[in-house]
Amino acid sequence: MRQVPIQLCRSLRTCSQAPNPSPSTLTATSTTFPSTIPQLEAGHLSSSQDRTHVSQVHGFLHGQGILKVNLKFADNQCHYLRQLIQSLHQHHDHGLPINHSASRGWFWDVRPLQSTNTSTAAAESETPHRARSETMKTFPWHTDCSYETSPPRFFALHVLHPDQCGGGTLSVLEVDRLLSRLSSSSQLALSAPEYRIQVPPEFIKSDKQLSIIGPILSTRTRPELRFREDIFTPLTARAKTAVENLNSLLLGPHIQTEVVHLNSELLPQHSIILLDNRRWLHARSDVKDPNRHLRRVRWDARPFN
Repeated sequence: MRQVPIQLCRSLRTCSQAPNPSPSTLTATSTTFPSTIPQLEAGHLSSSQDRTHVSQVHGFLHGQGILKVNLKFADNQCHYLRQLIQSLHQHHDHGLPINHSASRGWFWDVRPLQSTNTSTAAAESETPHRARSETMKTFPWHTDCSYETSPPRFFALHVLHPDQCGGGTLSVLEVDRLLSRLSSSSQLALSAPEYRIQVPPEFIKSDKQLSIIGPILSTRTRPELRFREDIFTPLTARAKTAVENLNSLLLGPHIQTEVVHLNSELLPQHSIILLDNRRWLHARSDVKDPNRHLRRVRWDARPFN
């Protein structure tokens, strides 16, 4: 009889304990990487300091606003990403990474809450102010750090352990394609500083700044968006109508043809996805594998409006 590797057995047991997804949470995925997203290979850690490689990364981020890098070596400490961002800073004027909160540095581990409690739901309730990305819950459409006056322009996710149970799919949507389906009156209202944006408790850096007032959309050069529905409060009637129209479009069927879904087969271990945080929205389906582990870094913070 063929023996099944112990690691696979453990993974299968873990997946079998995950709840079955409801029809509303199922995500259409593909095993073919979309041609609309450029890819680069990094054969060695030194690629992060190779001028040609670094220039290619910079070019794709400023052109398409999205890039996948396939590492050909193990790098669980994310040395490649750290050195790459330093090279982008040195040669292409990218701002250095931001601290994710008052208590954390450049890199943030994106993985479900680990606890001795056998119930994931109970474990999550033990720790207040847990970041949404650190739970197993679905994370709807958003941009990172939308509560900052100077949100980071870019962020990257390094896959250390993909979801092996069919969950945790990253979905991305280009802002230009979204706006092309939104009325000009809604875009005008979204561009007005008529929204209160609450800082999530886990990201509070100072008690003196618990919220900001600002727009959702910036059109000073090219259209840029910041958004996370649960922390945005419209302050006027037109602002309320505009954000309702935006939400309706995001949740409706017509925009789905523009959405790209990246499951664990398309973003396997040792892959990195880099995005322009203002030109691409992203979302995540519910996580099925409690061992799913990504590492995130955000950089190049600049005033939004």
